[in-house]
Amino acid sequence: MMLFILAVTRSVVAAVRSNKLISLAVLALPVLGYCRESMGVLTQSITSSPIDIQTSLIILVNVTTFLFAFFSYKWWRLKKQLLQNDLASQKRIWHQANFDTLTELPNRRLFQEKLHDGIKKANRNGNTLALLLLDLDGFKQVNDSLGHATGDLLLKEVAQRIKASLYHEDTVARLGGDEFTVIVEGISRVSSFEKVAKKVIDALNQPFELNEHTIHISTSIGITVYPLDTSNPDTLLKNADQAMYAAKNLGKNCYQFFTTDMQKDIESKVQILQDLRSAMTNNEFELHYQPIIELATNKVQKAEALIRWMHPTQGCISPLEFIPIVEESGLIIPIGDWAFNHASTFLKEVQAQHNDNFQISINVSPKQFQITSNRKDNLQPFWVTKHATKGVIIEITESLVLDLTDQVQQQLAEIRANGIETAIDDFGTGYSSLAYLKKFEIDYIKIDRSFVSNIENNESDKVLCEVIVQMAHKLGFKVVAEGIETKAQLDFLLQLGCDYGQGFYLSKPLSPETFKQYIAQHD
Repeated sequence: MMLFILAVTRSVVAAVRSNKLISLAVLALPVLGYCRESMGVLTQSITSSPIDIQTSLIILVNVTTFLFAFFSYKWWRLKKQLLQNDLASQKRIWHQANFDTLTELPNRRLFQEKLHDGIKKANRNGNTLALLLLDLDGFKQVNDSLGHATGDLLLKEVAQRIKASLYHEDTVARLGGDEFTVIVEGISRVSSFEKVAKKVIDALNQPFELNEHTIHISTSIGITVYPLDTSNPDTLLKNADQAMYAAKNLGKNCYQFFTTDMQKDIESKVQILQDLRSAMTNNEFELHYQPIIELATNKVQKAEALIRWMHPTQGCISPLEFIPIVEESGLIIPIGDWAFNHASTFLKEVQAQHNDNFQISINVSPKQFQITSNRKDNLQPFWVTKHATKGVIIEITESLVLDLTDQVQQQLAEIRANGIETAIDDFGTGYSSLAYLKKFEIDYIKIDRSFVSNIENNESDKVLCEVIVQMAHKLGFKVVAEGIETKAQLDFLLQLGCDYGQGFYLSKPLSPETFKQYIAQHD
């Protein structure tokens, strides 16, 4: 090191003698704050000649100090830059880990932290805390029709509107998809939580102008309150989720508070789901068949296959209780496939023994249209590739046709091409029109039982049934009336010219063997 400094000193002295470092020395040393005496010595040494040993030593000290200060400054700048880069990197990593990249709202991780912190504050201050869970109504249709880019823009705008509807201390987070949560703190009255929910609903009801499209959506909100409903943070989110689904079931675009009855429903659903998973293995499902009568001839021409669950401890469980759970859980695929297999096999037996033209209608869930594994080469529905049985009628809901996608439309065309007929179940409960259904070449319209059951006492339902039958016939549809329970209802439907009927007045659903005996008696 000393040899290096001596070499540098000699170079500096030589440069000084040649007057090349005058400006450097004069300018650099004051900046570095060297003492006035050293300045004078150095300046004197630069202007005098020759330079003696003492002057050389002074120059050596100053040069050494200059180099030390220079490299120290460089090292400090480097450390500072590295520290700044490290802090920026840590901040960026923390932001990515805690915020949603699309909306810049807190994500599920940060939401959980803020929920725990909010509960601690509520405990300290003796306040309540509300958790609101929002799910957008109709967002899937926006994505399907306008594309995911527009859907992302909509989510960003939704996030901003929700934030603008809240107080500064409230927290809004995006859990994923089209689900958002809001934590409302520092409020002692439950009625104040309702005001927040109403403000959010009103804000989202306003139209969105995106990519030259005017978009209308709404939201369903579930509300749960700490500590009134529970003291467990995880249970709070479950409660809010249950309340949100209750809001959707009430027609959407509204809010619902969590209740203890909802908790009982949750526990019941969990138990049913657990039992359902073993029901197929234990052969607990049965298919019963309800005769469909040709009203003009009183002959049994068709039947509807209806699933029954014979629970080992609870007995026969109504499909109204377990079918929604089956669809939500995804079990509709194996159970639906099982039902189609058994109904198709039974149909062949009936056709061989009684009537080659006999038909059985089988309910198909919209979920079964959406699963690609049910289609060979993603083209044909599983009921075509696996069960191309003559006499099968597929019953679908109005909602499936209303939410029509290219995938569903292609499957309906495949069904038609393979000689399988289709029926719209529970017609009149949705928002489709007969004219709209005409373009899908539907074969049967099934009038919902809610209209049939009231035709004796309700003039409006009488008129509706009459209009449906007349218009359906003009458009080429056959009509099946569901839920016939009295002779007066049957007589009125006969008078209208309704083609077919089913209901408890004609026959309840029958086990396979009993059904065979029934049709033998009515041949």
